[in-house]
Amino acid sequence: MTDVSRRTLIAAGAAASLLPAGIAAQRRGSNAARFSLGYAPHEGSFASRGGRVEQIAYAADQGFTAWEDNEAATRSVADQTAMAKALADRGMTMGVFVASMPQWAKSRPLLGAGDGADREGFLADIRASIDVAKRLNATRMTVVTGFMDPKVPVDIQTARVIDVMRRAGEIVAPHGIAMVMEPLNTRTNHPGVYMQTVAQGYAVARGANSPAVKVLADLYHEQIQSGNLIPTLATCWNEIGYIQFGDNPGRKEPTTGEINYRSIVRWLRAKRYAGVIGMEHGNSVPGRPGEDRLIAAYREIDAA
Repeated sequence: MTDVSRRTLIAAGAAASLLPAGIAAQRRGSNAARFSLGYAPHEGSFASRGGRVEQIAYAADQGFTAWEDNEAATRSVADQTAMAKALADRGMTMGVFVASMPQWAKSRPLLGAGDGADREGFLADIRASIDVAKRLNATRMTVVTGFMDPKVPVDIQTARVIDVMRRAGEIVAPHGIAMVMEPLNTRTNHPGVYMQTVAQGYAVARGANSPAVKVLADLYHEQIQSGNLIPTLATCWNEIGYIQFGDNPGRKEPTTGEINYRSIVRWLRAKRYAGVIGMEHGNSVPGRPGEDRLIAAYREIDAA
């Protein structure tokens, strides 16, 4: 038995000891104890196991209860339907997909610009995403609030972003869907974006004043940009609608970097967080050994 496999078994046993007796039997087709929180792998997390549907089945067998797919809106209706069926068959929750994909190479959209064309295009994307969300049984979808316009004062841009998010909220709220705005770091990955911290997202969400406009707290981005993760989550909690994990540096699985995800898991469990936690990161080791290590890392932090 490899060291990674041994760690997987030990961690799985420790996590199982925290769960009610017989919980594994409650999960149809599962071969492992269910995780206590809704960690969501994505296509590529278990690439060696086959295509998207096969990876979903494998994730379910390891005790994962959710899934996310940033690219879902770009997939065919047949692929979306097949993914939704695979998740429903395993009792898994669909996490986020990206409702309006930015044009990264062009640094667009400019939602705070004087010209409203980008805002109207954004709203068109939101309208189109409602059918995708319904097909996937998704209640959350990611939005990126675009890039900074150097010609417009920041406060004016903020007012315009709040206005367009309020309008977007009016579109999706009747369907029981919430958009989650994702702050992104500018120091490593996304220079020039408008929304850069969870606190900034909190201000926009409060301004939009809609149950359909919330914040996605991606802790990898927040650690790079601001740090102070648990106090930030506590302060902004009422406007946080989704969470994603990823360690820093490297954006790989927990335990590979500086973030103490054991403490964050304990805090989320104390808050009785019942939502999805996107595993928005890569694997630190390629191939099946990396997949084993990924599972072991989540068993380790889940047992905290």
